[in-house]
Amino acid sequence: PDITSDLVCPVDAKEELLDECESIWKQMEECQNKLMLLGMETLIKSDTKLSVLMTRVKALTAEYNEWQKRSPEIISTNPDVLLALGKEELQKVKSDLEMVLSTVQSKNKQLEDDLKREQRWHKEQEQILDALNGIEEETKTQNKLPKKRAFQELQNKVLKLKLYKEELLNALGEFLEEHFPLPEKGGSAKKNKLVCSFPKSYPLVFQILINKLMSTPHEPYVTISDSFWPPYIELLLRYGVALRHPEDPDRIRLEAFH
Repeated sequence: PDITSDLVCPVDAKEELLDECESIWKQMEECQNKLMLLGMETLIKSDTKLSVLMTRVKALTAEYNEWQKRSPEIISTNPDVLLALGKEELQKVKSDLEMVLSTVQSKNKQLEDDLKREQRWHKEQEQILDALNGIEEETKTQNKLPKKRAFQELQNKVLKLKLYKEELLNALGEFLEEHFPLPEKGGSAKKNKLVCSFPKSYPLVFQILINKLMSTPHEPYVTISDSFWPPYIELLLRYGVALRHPEDPDRIRLEAFH
């Protein structure tokens, strides 16, 4: 229940309480004066720090023992004074408790707000994680099909390139057979040997020069062997398809058209 604050202490009780306080205060002054005189007399007899400290210890010990012997005394036996003092003390306790309650409620409100904010953040993080997991699964599913499709397309392109290469080689062979036929058999044995040893595939010399240029571009020269028919070599050199080595005429290379 609320404590009424309109309680008025009677005048007689208030005066009685003031008189008792005044009497107790006078007793305290007398004791203080005696202690001071005792300290001054001891200081006159002995000027050493040890004596001063010992005197203070004795005084404090005597005061402590005296307080131990005493029992709590009631300031006043007047019921009106005691009622007023009790209600005043209860009012102070109530005020302190209300302040503590307000502080605790404010702290609880702050903790509740923090908890709600953390729960919202946790829920958002879970939603983001679920979305990322879904995107990852979808990406894995989508990547499997393109990889397989890309591999098949690459195989088809390689097959088409091989077919196109064969067509080019066949067309080049037909062109060489038509416009640059092999010499007829006859003449010396050495010439016949060269003619017979010359491969039937005309583009062989081009393949050798191209492979050499692409595999070792820093050293694209090929040594002319007996398997190369000299008229074809001269034709390649004359039209700038091949070039001789500046220091070794027996080595040629393909012109780097690319």
